[in-house]
Amino acid sequence: MTTPQNQMDSTPLILLTGASGYVGGRLLHLLEAEGYRVRCLARRPEVLKSKVGLSTEVVAGDVLNGPSLDAALKGVRVAFYLVHSMGADESFEQADRIAAQNFGQAAKAAGVERIIYLGGLASDTEALSPHLRSRREVGQILRDSTVPVLEFRASIIIGSGSLSFEMIRSLVDRLPIMITPKWVKMPAQPIAIDDVLSYLMASLSLPIEQCRIYEIGGEDQMSYADIMRVYARQRGMRCRMIPVPVLTPFLSSLWLGFITPLYARIGRKLVASIVHTTVVRDTSALTVFAVRPIGVEAAVHRALRSDEERFATTRWSDALSSSGLQFPIEPSGKFGRSWGGVKFGSRLVDSRTIRVDIAPALAFRAIEKIGGDTGWYAWNWLWKLRGAIDLLVGGVGVRRGRTSPTTLHIGDALDFWRVEVIEPNHRLRLLAEMKLPGRAWLEFEVTADGTSSIIRQTAIFDPVGLWGLAYWYCIYPLHQLIFRDMLDGIARAALREGA
Repeated sequence: MTTPQNQMDSTPLILLTGASGYVGGRLLHLLEAEGYRVRCLARRPEVLKSKVGLSTEVVAGDVLNGPSLDAALKGVRVAFYLVHSMGADESFEQADRIAAQNFGQAAKAAGVERIIYLGGLASDTEALSPHLRSRREVGQILRDSTVPVLEFRASIIIGSGSLSFEMIRSLVDRLPIMITPKWVKMPAQPIAIDDVLSYLMASLSLPIEQCRIYEIGGEDQMSYADIMRVYARQRGMRCRMIPVPVLTPFLSSLWLGFITPLYARIGRKLVASIVHTTVVRDTSALTVFAVRPIGVEAAVHRALRSDEERFATTRWSDALSSSGLQFPIEPSGKFGRSWGGVKFGSRLVDSRTIRVDIAPALAFRAIEKIGGDTGWYAWNWLWKLRGAIDLLVGGVGVRRGRTSPTTLHIGDALDFWRVEVIEPNHRLRLLAEMKLPGRAWLEFEVTADGTSSIIRQTAIFDPVGLWGLAYWYCIYPLHQLIFRDMLDGIARAALREGA
C-alpha cells in the first residue's frame, strides 16, 4: 500500500519564488493544502521557516546571484516566478533583467519543464511605464531561455492586504471629499486575489503545448474611481471626488504617501502604471481554464470580510523587497560592517537598563507588543512625525503597522522596522527600514535576576560618512528623551502584564 509520504515523493517538485510576498505567500498555503511537494527559494530562509508546513523545504538563494540557483532548482519540474523589484530604487529594471536572465538560464540547465510567471496587463500599442515595461521584459527573457513559460497578465488585484485595495480603502475611509487626478478614471479590469490563485493552481495541470501568455481579469471593467465607489457603498459611506488635471505622478505619489499606507517610491511606480488602460483584450483564458472570475462587488465584499475576520494572511508591505533596502540583513547575530560596498564607521550606541519585579516571560510580552496600535510606549507623536518625514523622502513611514498585535516572527514588518532576530522571552532586534544616512537597529534583551528581570534597551547606528555622524548628533538630545521614556514605558507595561 502506498503511504502518504510515498505519494508525496512521487509528485512533481515545485519551486516557489516570492513566497514571502503577497501572492506567493497565499499560493504557498494552497500548494501545501493540495499536497504538492514545495521548495521555497529565499534570501533569508529563517524568515520563511516559521511560515511553511513541515513538508515544505526552504533553501537559501537569490535570483540576483546565478550560482545560488543551481541547488535550488535541482530536481524541480515546475517553477513559479513571482519575483519583482518594484520596492527597490530606480535601478529596479536592471535588477529585474538580471534576475530573469539568471533564473531562466538556471532553469534550463536544471531541466525545468515549465515556468509560471505573473506579469502585468497593458496595451501593446501604448508606451508603457518603467514598471509595466519591466514586467513585459521579464516574461520575454524567461521565454528566451527556451523553457516553456506560462505567463499570466493581470490588472488590479483586489484582496485583503493587497497594495491596490489598501490604497482604495485608505482614500475612501480618510477622505469624505477627495481631489482626484486623471488616472483614477483609466479603464481597468480588476481581478480578485482568489481568482488569480485559481489560475496559478490550474496552470500546473495545463498541457505544455498550451503554455503561452494569458490575459486575466475579473467580470467587470471599471476604473479606480468606480472601485472606490463600490467600496464606499459596501461600507455605508459616501465618496465624493473633485477631478483635477494637474496632479502629476510625482505629486500624486506624495499625496498618496500622506493619506494611504503607500510610500512615495511605491506610489510613483504604481501611479505611473495606472495611467495605462489595463483591460483584457484576449479572452482565451476563459476558454482554456475552468476559472470563472467574480466581479468587483463580490471581490470587495470578500476582501472586507477577510479583514473583519483578521484573515489577511499576507500583506504587500510584509515582503522583504517592499522596504527597498539593498543591504543584506544578517541573521547571525552580528552587526554587519558594509552596505553596497560602502564601509560604515564606528558604531554609535545608546544602551540602558531597567529592573522590573516580574518574570522574564512577562517582561518580554510587553516588548513583543511594541509598535502598531500599541505604539512605542512614549512620545508616539514624535514617532509619527518621524514616519511622516520618512514618507516625504520616499521611505516606508509607520503606516505598515504590524501583522499580529501580540506576536512577532523573523522578517515581520513593524512600522518602519523589520524583525531581524527574535528569541522567545529573551531578545528582539529590529532593523530600521526608514531612510537614514547609515543603518540602525533597536534591540531589547530580558535576563533573569533572581525573581526580577533586567530589561536592556540598545539603539545602534552605523553612520555613513559625515552626514551619518551629523544625523546622529543632531537628534542625540531627542534620543536621550525618547529612549529613556520608552524604556520606562516598557517597564510599566511589563508590570501591567504581571498584574
